[in-house]
Amino acid sequence: MEFVLIAVAILVIAVLAGLGLLISRGRGTTRLDDDAASGTTLTRPRPPQPEEAAPPVEQPDAVQPEAPPTVELPPAEPEPGLVFETPPPSAGRLVRLRSRLARSQSSLGRGLLTVLAREKLTEDDWEEIEETLLAADVGVAATAQIVERLRTQSMVLATASGQDLRELLVRELTAVLGPDMDRTLGTFRREGRPGVVLVVGVNGAGKTTTVGKIARVLVGDGKSVLLGAADTFRAAAADQLETWGERVGVLTVRGREGGDPASVAFEAVRTGVEGEVDTVVIDTAGRLHTKSGLMDELGKVKRVVEKQAPVTEVLLVLDATTGQNGVVQARVFTEAVAVTGVVLTKLDGTAKGGIVVSVQRELGIPVKLIGLGEGPDDLAPFEPRAFAEGLVGEI
Repeated sequence: MEFVLIAVAILVIAVLAGLGLLISRGRGTTRLDDDAASGTTLTRPRPPQPEEAAPPVEQPDAVQPEAPPTVELPPAEPEPGLVFETPPPSAGRLVRLRSRLARSQSSLGRGLLTVLAREKLTEDDWEEIEETLLAADVGVAATAQIVERLRTQSMVLATASGQDLRELLVRELTAVLGPDMDRTLGTFRREGRPGVVLVVGVNGAGKTTTVGKIARVLVGDGKSVLLGAADTFRAAAADQLETWGERVGVLTVRGREGGDPASVAFEAVRTGVEGEVDTVVIDTAGRLHTKSGLMDELGKVKRVVEKQAPVTEVLLVLDATTGQNGVVQARVFTEAVAVTGVVLTKLDGTAKGGIVVSVQRELGIPVKLIGLGEGPDDLAPFEPRAFAEGLVGEI
């Protein structure tokens, strides 16, 4: 019995040993000698299997692509809620703003009418007329001319009615305001290039505001306009000008603060040429007429701009309240950039409306625009007859 049990045990051991050998032969990994020491098991990569050939795909016959049809885009719509203002045309502006000359007429027009209405004019009366004209900055030469012409008509003055005296005075003032001077603004396109208006002046004359108002005048007359913010030294100048332009849908070209003003002006004119606008108006930094370096820089701006298009208008902005000092300023600016026209601002706040006469007679430069208020449309083309009537006032 014991013999049988021993035989069975031996048989079981033999069977188990055979099973272990079979299991070890069926494993799919191999331990390399070097890797065995490090305990890293490497799996043999599966050899690449041949890819089955994809069935051929039928290709359509080659067709030449057709050119896309030309699509006419609709005009650009303004941003929601943004409504551009429509300025009034320049024609008749001065007539509408004649009442703004009230402060000037009180000392000049009415003062003269009061003296001329006296029954008999003495030498003291003529001296009073002279003083009134000089106080209004009419200038010595123009004053002498007016007084002389009125003296020759002294017999007529003694019997003239108030309305006749007014008409006589308006006629004499108009004569010294240069009615025959060319006051056309050079804002028209020439030979495929826009008119270029360079606006210059001293600090505080209201130059940037005037540029914005000029843009409104031109837009009101149906012109396409582009603004150049070449005053890079005053931080708020470009922002101020951009605001003026946005109101009437006009683009403003600006540069970095403190940048080269000539490069900004050049870029503005280049953009205007490419955009085929009618007029480019360039605002320049205010400068003292006594600083030769700044005046030379102004000449540089003009030369750089003319590499793109000729400057068709150089407007000098003068503050009417500066009186005869404005004539000195105008003379220096003319030497630097050949001023072609004058813009007189703040005429509504001064009794010195005669500065118009002084500037024109002493420099031979026409006053082309005058500012008669702080409103956006208070800039008007200068018209001698309407201006004289505004100075004299109504009887």
